[in-house]
Amino acid sequence: MDQLKWKEGLSKGSEEAYYLLFYTYFKPLTAFATKLLGDQEAAKDLVQEVFGSLYEKRNDLNIKGSLKSYLFTAVNNKALNEIRQIKLHRAHHLEIAYRQNETFPPNKDLELADLQAQIDKLIEKLPARCREIFELSRFQKLSNEEIAGRLGLSKRTVETQISIALKHMRKGLKLAILHFLLHF
Repeated sequence: MDQLKWKEGLSKGSEEAYYLLFYTYFKPLTAFATKLLGDQEAAKDLVQEVFGSLYEKRNDLNIKGSLKSYLFTAVNNKALNEIRQIKLHRAHHLEIAYRQNETFPPNKDLELADLQAQIDKLIEKLPARCREIFELSRFQKLSNEEIAGRLGLSKRTVETQISIALKHMRKGLKLAILHFLLHF
């Protein structure tokens, strides 16, 4: 079914057009939402909500561009709103916990030490040259130009290696930080 027929079918309340659209785009939209949210079940729920909203508003739809673009944009916007809500909720809980305690409870110092130990382990796992560049940048506070000059590398190579190190660190710390925040 082409774009025009889908749009026409949806605006006329055609369940066939709606179901065909759902079965055509549900999986790709869910994969997209999973990348944004990091949770496949939450992504499925989100995509179903987008389709539910689309069906509810079918009589008022005024989609000017591609229906596919409209759906991906709707999923993207809904996912970003959900991420904002999660961050806001988490920040609110952290603020309440801080106000109640005013300081970290004694076991939180241990958790921070554990987190630092995990960071150290992740740095140790970096390839030797990547680790060296990362440590020069982050611990010795050298600029990319200074590192490049010291190691005889191009500035671009230094930037790439730092980017690789940060990506490795983010990936490795994602679960550790979530665990820490959830138990704060």
